[in-house]
Amino acid sequence: MSKLIRREFLKLTAAAGAASALPFESWAADYPTRPVRLIVGFPAATATDVVARIIANALGPKLGQQVVVENRPGAGSNIGAQTVARAAPDGYELLGMTISNVVNATLYKDLSFDIVKDFEPVVATFKAPLVLVVSPNLGIKTVPELIAYAKAHPGKLNYASFGNGSAPHINGELFRMMTGTNMVHVPYRGNPVPDLLAGQVQLMIAPIPVVVGQIRAGKLPALAVTSLESSAALPGVPPMAKYLPGYDTSIWHGIEAPKGTPKAIIDKLNTQINAVLADPAIKARFADNGGAPIGGTPADLAALIASEKKKWAKVIEAAHITAK
Repeated sequence: MSKLIRREFLKLTAAAGAASALPFESWAADYPTRPVRLIVGFPAATATDVVARIIANALGPKLGQQVVVENRPGAGSNIGAQTVARAAPDGYELLGMTISNVVNATLYKDLSFDIVKDFEPVVATFKAPLVLVVSPNLGIKTVPELIAYAKAHPGKLNYASFGNGSAPHINGELFRMMTGTNMVHVPYRGNPVPDLLAGQVQLMIAPIPVVVGQIRAGKLPALAVTSLESSAALPGVPPMAKYLPGYDTSIWHGIEAPKGTPKAIIDKLNTQINAVLADPAIKARFADNGGAPIGGTPADLAALIASEKKKWAKVIEAAHITAK
């Protein structure tokens, strides 16, 4: 090949490379150009759904496109996570994740995805304690009364959850383990609160957003919150640690994208969601639901996932919790 021909060849290949890169960069910079779907692995009116909708409604105007929450419940949130893991890495399908997704990494042995390897962390969004509520038919007003009743009636109390691996499930097992009581887990695909009100199940350690309305209306007795301090959203409700020293748990939420999503898109989402979380109106809505925004970098969410995965793996193994 002559020097002249070689120079022309190199120019052409360089131009071709630049041409192929420019549309991608432009596409990432213009993102989004159509509605974005935020997949939630739980039914409507659950804490994950409530938080996701608060964020989606505020995020849409900042992105210039609608952010649509889509519920894909089932298998303790695994169906929703699997949907996003298999989605195109273009930022148009995101996962509204929660603590259940990291719990499931230990609880389920045959998942078709990896919550760490198959996702790009975007940002942690919300954190709040849970609250222990009991059926009004039970006539119990305090945690010591509940423990005494459970010990006197082994196997007679049913506690509800949103499914195996959900926050109410693992918290119920932690409570059972720490109190030495024998209670029966009843997993629901939908919302168990109506059955709790009717006395079909007797208790639940529920995310505050799910039951705060019923508690404030006097329909559900609240015995304790799972944080070390009382919650401003539920004044007068004592911390669980008052009766069970060391009991300190919370729910948390975050947003992830499929693995391989361009960094420019991750950074844009992180910036805009952090702006949403800094809005005083959003902070007030979170506080009304018993929690607070988290925010931070994608690396902060990755560290939270790693820490929580390790913490709850120990609980699952010690309590012999299974997915069945």
